[in-house]
Amino acid sequence: MDTSRKLGILIVFGVPVIVGGGITYALFGGMVPVMIWEVILLLIAGGLVSK
Repeated sequence: MDTSRKLGILIVFGVPVIVGGGITYALFGGMVPVMIWEVILLLIAGGLVSK
């Protein structure tokens, strides 16, 4: 996988981090669930990029 595709995947994962983080904060009212959400997405994105 070339570098531009890897960067594109990371940029595309930025949208769910921002939007999902806001939704998670609104639902749970704290930063701990938001951090858990972001770590989960980071692991998924890292898995896709490292292939």
